[in-house]
Amino acid sequence: MKGKILFWVLFLAPILGLGQRIYRVEWTFEGQKSELYFQDSLRAIHSTDSLLRVFQSIGYLESEVKRMISQDSIKYRIEEGALYYWTQIHHDQIPEPFWKNLEKPGAGYLDAYRWLEELVGVAENKGYPFASAKLDSIRIQKNELEGRVIFEAGPLIVWDSVSLPKSSKTNTSFLQFYSGLEIGQPFSQRQFEIASQKLRRSKYFTLSGVPELSFQNKSAKPFFPIKERRVNVFDGVIGFLPNENDAGKLLVTGQVDLQLYHLGGKGRDIALQWQRLNIQSQSLELAYREAFIFRSKLDFGTQFSLLKQDSSFVNREFELDFGYQISDSGYLRFFSNRKSGDLLSSNFGRSGANLPPAIDYRWTQYGLRGEWDYRNDVVFPRRGGMFQANFSVGNKRVLENTGIPVEAYEGVAESSLQIQGGFEGEKHVYINPVWGMWMKGAFGVLQNDNLFLNEYFRLGGLKTIRGFNEKFFFAKSFGYLSLEQRLFFGENTYLMAFADIGILENAYNSPKKDQPFSFGTGINLDTGGGLFSFVFALGKSNVQPLSFEYARVHFGYLARF
Repeated sequence: MKGKILFWVLFLAPILGLGQRIYRVEWTFEGQKSELYFQDSLRAIHSTDSLLRVFQSIGYLESEVKRMISQDSIKYRIEEGALYYWTQIHHDQIPEPFWKNLEKPGAGYLDAYRWLEELVGVAENKGYPFASAKLDSIRIQKNELEGRVIFEAGPLIVWDSVSLPKSSKTNTSFLQFYSGLEIGQPFSQRQFEIASQKLRRSKYFTLSGVPELSFQNKSAKPFFPIKERRVNVFDGVIGFLPNENDAGKLLVTGQVDLQLYHLGGKGRDIALQWQRLNIQSQSLELAYREAFIFRSKLDFGTQFSLLKQDSSFVNREFELDFGYQISDSGYLRFFSNRKSGDLLSSNFGRSGANLPPAIDYRWTQYGLRGEWDYRNDVVFPRRGGMFQANFSVGNKRVLENTGIPVEAYEGVAESSLQIQGGFEGEKHVYINPVWGMWMKGAFGVLQNDNLFLNEYFRLGGLKTIRGFNEKFFFAKSFGYLSLEQRLFFGENTYLMAFADIGILENAYNSPKKDQPFSFGTGINLDTGGGLFSFVFALGKSNVQPLSFEYARVHFGYLARF
């Protein structure tokens, strides 16, 4: 019987853990006792060594491990010992420009070494990438430390011209300006990192590899392995309808969207958008932008737009602007804008001797526009956001129409000050690789005692409040929010569910305020050769009921090349 009991004890001991030693690691820090338990001696020793290095790194230079063995356990106790600290760190032989903006080293043991790292970092950004610093002549008295910093700056390094892959179509001079690295200026590691990030986020190209630096003849030559993006866009639909005003002839309808970027590899952009969906209404928008004009950091842009609203009025707008990058993600633009509106029919919406809702006017405004973009990718972002704000002011002149009685203009100032302001922002939220969110908000306001319909903002459609026709709403002031949940199946392919809600003010409607909202679903599909989007939306407003009869399908295909 005793033999059987002994057999089962010996057999089950390894399984039940009988006879195994417990390894305990014990230490005390700032009066608080802590313990760790292990059944593996190697893990216990590894943990003890790691803790010992931590204690020594923070100033307990005499800390040691005491090993105590008992019948069923082995205890490793860390004795911290005295805490050493710095009383004096001499750095009088270091040139003042390197340390004048640094705080004095702290008394903590690690503070001195952190200060050395900051010192070397300053040197690297002032043209000395090979700078080094160390502590020398260290004296110890009890637990007090005193030392001297030995600093070697190395040779002064300046920027050389950038280099690109041979296959790149980008102009080298353009990339030199775009990167912000000025030839002949002192080397800066931070500037190099900022330039790399900027190129990676550019709408023109991205980085296909890791940027490199080569140092020769006291100069630093950066190499950026850029790869041009396929960002040029063409989308066109042409239709032919019988011309009701000219029997036997056809009316050309449709839309064309052409966007050409980075022409000649110099950051030159051209855009054209034309739309005509019926016989009476059409719109045209033209834009041109040139980067780094006259080899300066300024860029120049001009825009022209024309809108013919059925047989009511025609609006024209011309704008000139100059832009300057004020920070890594910030851009500031100064612009001058000229708007004009002309009635096509003096009887449009007019009753009796009253003015019609639209008038003939000229408005010249001057303004400022700020843009801040910190998205991780400009073309297909998943993180970050973008904000834009604008403000402009100028003189508006009301022109008398010969088809309208003069007395109708009584009480309307011929010349007056008009103000316009607006804000737009979007935020991309990365939740996991297949799920993300997109939020957008915008508002705008026009201020003048006499505002007319053909001066109002135009909203509605795929880019603002979905579920309504393009430019469906007229508003003197507006605000709207959009929220999308996105389910990704690829880098740029996703399903979406969305909701839009807004508030608009139109003095010519009854009631004057409208609170449209819409919701729906859609898909964004990257086909390799282009981007296909399909959105189904239902919207409701004061003039449009919530009904499938008024459902809107927004779709399009953007061919990228």
